[in-house]
Amino acid sequence: MFIQTATRSDPLEMDFVPGRAVLPSGERRFDDPAAAAVSPLAERLFQIEGVSTVILTAEAVRVVKAETADWTQLKAPILGVIMEHFVSGRATLLDASQAETADAEAGSAVDDDPLAAELRELIDTRIRPAVQPSGGDVRFRSFEAGVAYLELSGSAHSFKSRIEGMLRHYVPEVTAVREYLDVAARPGLGTPTGLAVRRVLEEDINPSVAAHGGHITLVDVQDDRVFIRLEGGCQGCGMADVTLKQGVEVEIRRAVPAVTAVLDVTDHAGGTNPYYQPGEGGASPA
Repeated sequence: MFIQTATRSDPLEMDFVPGRAVLPSGERRFDDPAAAAVSPLAERLFQIEGVSTVILTAEAVRVVKAETADWTQLKAPILGVIMEHFVSGRATLLDASQAETADAEAGSAVDDDPLAAELRELIDTRIRPAVQPSGGDVRFRSFEAGVAYLELSGSAHSFKSRIEGMLRHYVPEVTAVREYLDVAARPGLGTPTGLAVRRVLEEDINPSVAAHGGHITLVDVQDDRVFIRLEGGCQGCGMADVTLKQGVEVEIRRAVPAVTAVLDVTDHAGGTNPYYQPGEGGASPA
């Protein structure tokens, strides 16, 4: 799935065009998270810090950002949420009975869980200051059923195991740490093919990619197609396509013959610190 982006006359607005129908017709505008309870897609987008309004049209998802937010930081998580929504096959708008239930649940929402508040403080005061000097960042997103969902960027991916160890040390209720962009349920990841591809990435590919400040995440597996996201030094890398076609795809298809295609869903235009940039000779591929 390829999502195009289009700027608008208002610099606070941007259209994300998924190449398939968003709504059958018309337009729906959501100015706050409570109103977005009737749209699983809009509701997920409001979980991204810096999103102030979501407008759904027949062909596009229009996002309005806060004035203090930066598109270079927002585009990747927005693309991830939109891609995951359409890959999952979920409805963009709930029907009337589902909407009533969602409204009732939104109205009865309580304050943050004390454990979530503790995790947020731990990340903001201890973990982020330790990761940021190396070009990474970590943001707390949610805590559900023992799982801490974090937004990792840049070099933070290489610290994931240490971050998880620290969170579990200070908050024993934490049983696992997962990346925020990978929250959506994707049955393909639990299939034999999905498990085999994940093993290849974790054991054979990512250790080498990490040497260049990069990381490759398995997004989904659908039939014989694998969807991956390039992060850190690989995002925006001028050699990303070569790395994918001549390295990653070859290695995955060699180890997992059932795979016929490996597709990159990365927002390379949003890469802020690519390991290899066009016009800079002498660097190795990410």
